[in-house]
Amino acid sequence: MTTAPHLLVFGLGYSGRAIAEAARDAGFTVCGTSRQADFSAPSGIDLIPFEAAAGAIAQATHIVATAAPGETGDPVLARYAGPISEAPVLRWIGFLSSTGVYGDRGGDWVDEQAEPRPTSARATARRAAEIAWEAMGQARGTPVDLLRLAGIYGPGRSAFDDLRAGRARRIDKPGHAFGRIHQADIAQGTLAALRQTDRLAGSRVLNFNDDLPAEPAEVVAEAARLLGVEPPPLVPFAQAEVGMTPMGRSFWAESRRVRGTRTQQALGRRWLYPTYREGLAAILEAEQAQG
Repeated sequence: MTTAPHLLVFGLGYSGRAIAEAARDAGFTVCGTSRQADFSAPSGIDLIPFEAAAGAIAQATHIVATAAPGETGDPVLARYAGPISEAPVLRWIGFLSSTGVYGDRGGDWVDEQAEPRPTSARATARRAAEIAWEAMGQARGTPVDLLRLAGIYGPGRSAFDDLRAGRARRIDKPGHAFGRIHQADIAQGTLAALRQTDRLAGSRVLNFNDDLPAEPAEVVAEAARLLGVEPPPLVPFAQAEVGMTPMGRSFWAESRRVRGTRTQQALGRRWLYPTYREGLAAILEAEQAQG
């Protein structure tokens, strides 16, 4: 690169913060946005109000957009399509999407080459945002990576927390299996992708999805085993469905198994946590080390 690498992360949330920290540790200059008034950025990362990000866009060599699209489409493009289209040193764009864009496949497998078939409103909005970012990249001649994330988990956001809070449930719906991705793999996988900037062109689909789709009840049972507590009883889906939120129903209405083999090959790395078992064990080990 002729310009020192400078990453702008739109949305320093659970995934965005981890990505920012990984890039900082790799030697990038990093800044990120937040709309929370009382938010504090990690050490070494400049915090920028979302409404005042034009200057940061002009300096960014890489942009990661993490914010979910809303009623007006992708919030970053809705506000900053002009500055991004004219960003003078921008070399790569990453958009954090969702494997939900594949829609319901009745438990069948899909991979990076599968056609998106979103069915829920949230997934449809994600797919529309993907298309918008692809169009931006094509107009600029800048590579765009669509990072389709499976169920996100990690420290502070796992079945352990649900068990300790007494809100964990083991819903029995045989065959309803899906993949997950650990926060650390999101961060390190994104870092690996943006490091490939100079040999990329056009857009690319990357499935950030572990290697073992599993039913949610199995994950809760494994977390309980690691904690040495009894897992909550299995609840038939028909019983659990009563009182579910529309979002909950949409989750249980779709079933697919997602492969990320091509993604790992393209990035030249294996997931740190190839299944939920390794991921949960690492979370608990870290918690115990911290007391």
